[in-house]
Amino acid sequence: MVWCSGWKLASAVSNAGGLGLIGSGSMDAAILKIHIDKARQATNFPFGVNIPLIYSHAAEIIDLVVKENIPVVFTSAGNPATYINKLKDKGIKVVHVVSSVRFAEKAEKAGVDGIVAEGFEAGGHNGIEETTSFTLIPALRKSTSLPLIAAGGIATGRGMLAAMALGADGVQMGTRFAASIESSAHINFKEKILQLKEGGTRLYLRKVSPVRMIRNAFAIEIENAENRGADASELLNILGTGRSKKGIFEGDLEGGELEIGQISSIINEIKPAAKIIEEVIGEYNDARKELRLSKYKF
Repeated sequence: MVWCSGWKLASAVSNAGGLGLIGSGSMDAAILKIHIDKARQATNFPFGVNIPLIYSHAAEIIDLVVKENIPVVFTSAGNPATYINKLKDKGIKVVHVVSSVRFAEKAEKAGVDGIVAEGFEAGGHNGIEETTSFTLIPALRKSTSLPLIAAGGIATGRGMLAAMALGADGVQMGTRFAASIESSAHINFKEKILQLKEGGTRLYLRKVSPVRMIRNAFAIEIENAENRGADASELLNILGTGRSKKGIFEGDLEGGELEIGQISSIINEIKPAAKIIEEVIGEYNDARKELRLSKYKF
């Protein structure tokens, strides 16, 4: 949710009954502090911070969330063991995002409080295993007793019910809220999401770090380079810096990196976060009733 989930979206989700997360991947500590302060002014409910550990300033972000006594932190793209004691000594719950059973086992050994199972369908950075949510969720349910949150390919109440039937205790949605009114993404990006059809996103940069994004001029340049055998160094040179900001936040639909999940193909309207949550919960409850009344006697 880089460039999408600032204080507006996080507080709106929390106010509507979810757990809003500020995505710190696009922020330094000073900017994150501003978002935390504004979120606290906008909601009386808990919210958390997502911290990609791969970034060089991750330690500064960790120091800030400890100082600010953020109740829950979602870590990703790195080893949570590096910071787990510092966070838990402050009473902060730590949930780690994984794409495989192997990484889940490492995270549990490190002492995390919960696991996010992020399937191959998800937008942005993906695991090299390319394991889909329908495979990953039950595999992780067998391997851990920790609270399990499903992510990747979920944007509806029916999707939520399916994930929970597979063993998840809850769901995390990114793509659906990227196209919300409160998302900090550029309107060009939000409207582009509504135009996507099946196959509109693909996985690129496997030699660097697999990323799911919209197929545009930049993605085609990457695709052509990969097809002719470009190495990681050349791909990184094409990627450059600030590509996701250029596309998602500034609205350059051809030159920017437009990270979004496969489930974007079923999204057709930009709505307030509260309305999205209301519809998801309503559809979830309706789907449960339908299954109970089904001729198959679920």
